[in-house]
Amino acid sequence: MRKPKSVDDYIDSLENFQNETKRLREILLKLPLEESIKWMSPAYSYRGRLVLSLVAFQKHFGLWFHQGALLSDPDDVLVNAQEGKTKAMRHWRFTAGKQIRVRKITAYVKEAMEHAEQGRSVPIAKAKAVVVPHELQLALDRDPACAEAFEAMPPGKRRDYAEHVAGAKRQETRDRRLEKILPMIRAGKGLHDKYR
Repeated sequence: MRKPKSVDDYIDSLENFQNETKRLREILLKLPLEESIKWMSPAYSYRGRLVLSLVAFQKHFGLWFHQGALLSDPDDVLVNAQEGKTKAMRHWRFTAGKQIRVRKITAYVKEAMEHAEQGRSVPIAKAKAVVVPHELQLALDRDPACAEAFEAMPPGKRRDYAEHVAGAKRQETRDRRLEKILPMIRAGKGLHDKYR
C-alpha cells in the first residue's frame, strides 16, 4: 500500500469496507478531535495527544485506541492488538456496518479523550536487556566496524538480531543467519526494516 496523502486518499484506496470506514470517520469528526495521517492510517488526537486510529484490513475494520488498556470497556469489545507484546493499545474490530453503534463508539472515544486530557497513559515497562548470543558476539569482536554499527542501533533492532541468531536450533542455521545479517548490521539496517 502506498502512503496516503490524506484521510480521503486512505479511504479511497481501500479495497474493502470503504463505506463503513467513512461512517466511522463521520462519527469521529463530530468530536473535537484533530485528524491527521500517522503510520499510514487516519489518526485522531485530542489536545495534542494521540487518542485513536481508524484502520481497515481485508476481513475487518475498526478503531485502535492507543491507550485502550485504560478504558473501562463496559461492552467487552476491545481486544489486545498483540497479546503478550502490546501493553496499552486495544482494538475494536468490526466485520460489518451494522455493528457500528454511534452512541457506544462516541462513549468510548470520549472516555479515551478524557484520559488524554488528564495525561493518563499505560506505564511503559523498562526494556529487557539485549542478550547477545555467543556466535554473534564473536563475529562482532572480529569486525570492529560491524560492532560499532551494532552498538549504534536502538535496543529493539539489536534485540531483533540477537533473537534471530539465538532462535536457530542448529549450528548450521546460526552460521547461515550470521552470514546473512552481518552485512545488514554494517549497513546500519534493522532486521525487519524492509517491512516498515
